[in-house]
Amino acid sequence: MNTDHSTIALSDAVWMRMAAPHVAWVCIDRPQARNAVNAAVAQGLEAAIDRCESDPDTWVTVLTGAGPDAFCAGADLKEVAAGRSDALWTERGGFAGITSRERRKPWIAAVQGKALAGGTEIALACDLIVASENAGFGLPEVLRGLIAAAGGLVRLPRAIPPRLAMEHILTGRPITVQQALQWGMVSRVVPSEALAGAALALANEIASNAPVAVRESLRLARLALDHDEAALRRLSQEAIERVKASEDFQEGPRAFIEKRAPRWTGR
Repeated sequence: MNTDHSTIALSDAVWMRMAAPHVAWVCIDRPQARNAVNAAVAQGLEAAIDRCESDPDTWVTVLTGAGPDAFCAGADLKEVAAGRSDALWTERGGFAGITSRERRKPWIAAVQGKALAGGTEIALACDLIVASENAGFGLPEVLRGLIAAAGGLVRLPRAIPPRLAMEHILTGRPITVQQALQWGMVSRVVPSEALAGAALALANEIASNAPVAVRESLRLARLALDHDEAALRRLSQEAIERVKASEDFQEGPRAFIEKRAPRWTGR
């Protein structure tokens, strides 16, 4: 993968660049359509995940949308009305090429403006969400005779208190950014002009840690609600063994003893 700050076009609607060492920046770039998902978005996001997962020097990815008004407005209804809704899904990634995709590495959604319907589902598919003060979320599908079938009905009750999630799912009522912060759906809220810097700072903080340990911690944390304690203990032990087998497991203590910053390799 390109390690300078040049931009790589992954489709007509998605580009990426390396924003910092080990940090990729991916952008949905359809501001004229409020970054709504069409085939180019789905194909581009799938390509972005492929690149980030396969590149050993990419440890964290930030996902954002172009323009000040919308992170993503969900499915492009013009595409749906034209009978092209299947193109908004990919075989491996699901809706937008991301909502069902397995990933080993952390993704941060940097949400400016509205993330509605599929936009909320894309944000929830990421591991962390940083939002601007003008951000907003919601699953309004029931207002249109639809359901949030791209993970929203499952992930929202895990991201906020379940009864509150149920209320917003069944009414289609929007979630304000302050509600999202209060309920723990987003990590932090910042002024719009500070969003990129805040998301990048969080990504850099994660990328300063041992990548193998981060990946194993992420994998186990994602499973925390899906297994009983006995299974989680077993999975934890398996994760520990994989971490112990890494070069970084030796580097951490060595750097501490030598009173220097660790030099992680991700191996």
